[in-house]
Amino acid sequence: MPLPQKIGFIGTGAITDAMVRGLLAEPAAVPHVMVSQRSADISARLAADFPAVLVSGDNQAIVDGCDMVVLAIRPQIAEEVIRPLRFRDGQAVISVIAATGRSALLDWIGADVRLSQAIPLPFVARRKGVTAVYPPDADTGAVFNVLGNAVECETKAEYDLLAAVSALMATYFGIMHRATEWLADNGLPEEKGRAYLAPLFSSLSETALLADKGTDFIALSHEFATKGGLNEQVFQDFDRKGGTDALKQALDRVLNRITGSA
Repeated sequence: MPLPQKIGFIGTGAITDAMVRGLLAEPAAVPHVMVSQRSADISARLAADFPAVLVSGDNQAIVDGCDMVVLAIRPQIAEEVIRPLRFRDGQAVISVIAATGRSALLDWIGADVRLSQAIPLPFVARRKGVTAVYPPDADTGAVFNVLGNAVECETKAEYDLLAAVSALMATYFGIMHRATEWLADNGLPEEKGRAYLAPLFSSLSETALLADKGTDFIALSHEFATKGGLNEQVFQDFDRKGGTDALKQALDRVLNRITGSA
């Protein structure tokens, strides 16, 4: 499906930067992008790097001039930024605003727009991202399929669950860091630990991506764990000494924050 000809971004933070860079990487996926002047350093760098980027100090001009508008504003100021804007009925709008419900967004927008919510991650800058989208929308799906791939959620509950597990990113790197610290404590220089662990984890992720559909992650865990071997021992220690319970409890707490149940 062809992408919208002009995509506008209201709010110019890290996620806008990543999305624009992904959309305009060679070969560019869209001919025109407008970004708001807010976060002047980021908008100026985007304009310098990509002739297709137009910086505007007028958010209404972005709404008026674009087929699709991406709302990438901090939740603390979202309402005051969005309410004064006049959107067109039927206009495609993507919200990447964290912890902000669909009903509140539609109330602030005040028009019958095609609103999708999405959780793009920084990897979209390299067109490697996986992005949760709710509800399914052809234009929104097309954008995020260019930036990696879209996982379209049929229900808000599905979307909230994917938002919760997105909070595992810091833990992923934290595990690598703790392992690097352990290596250093036992005499291996940190740079050697990083040089070993980063490709190791990358290869494991690639194995999961290339596995046959329907292959459970626990099956891969067993595949990499010889009976009575070292990998089995570490996973059993993690599981039996509270690691699995701590992980599930942390995800429960994040989901409660997302759904407002906390």
